Amino acid sequence: MQQLHAYWRMEYIEAPRYPARMKRPFSELPALGDDRAALIVHRSKHAYLILNRFPYNPGHLLAVPFREVTEIENLTPTESAALMAEIIFAKRLLAAALNPDGFNVGFNLGSSAGGSIPHLHAHIVPRWNGDTNFMPVIGQTRTLPQSLDATWERLSAVVPTLTKPSRARRKSKSANRKSKIQNRK
Repeated sequence: MQQLHAYWRMEYIEAPRYPARMKRPFSELPALGDDRAALIVHRSKHAYLILNRFPYNPGHLLAVPFREVTEIENLTPTESAALMAEIIFAKRLLAAALNPDGFNVGFNLGSSAGGSIPHLHAHIVPRWNGDTNFMPVIGQTRTLPQSLDATWERLSAVVPTLTKPSRARRKSKSANRKSKIQNRK
């Protein structure tokens, strides 16, 4: 038998999970007031992105509406649009920060479908060619090459580059507006 040495795993194993006293983590974590401790990487008015504490892959994000609903059809049109905008932002963020080869995006609606927390949320999972191996199948173990804190740092550093228009884009938009005004004359 060969030994698998994964010393970096101890950091992940010892990383704090959300407190056991939390009964509604997707409502309580945003209220902590500490996005780093909560692992929230982005907020909008009606939804937010949080790192999954039990990820399938590094960067596994959850898009969550602030209002607690269990069924997708219970979202208001505004909440539905905001949730989809967060999903799209998550894909852009993961592409910019981690450069995956693909994505899995989806919902687990109901406990029989794999939903473990009764609060609607979407999974955005970055995928890389060859990222599956024998460990989850044989050993019932996932190996993650990066801690949640390190992943949070990496994603949070990229968020401002995606949310604020760059100076070049602002100049380009300004030039386009001027051009359209001149063309109307």
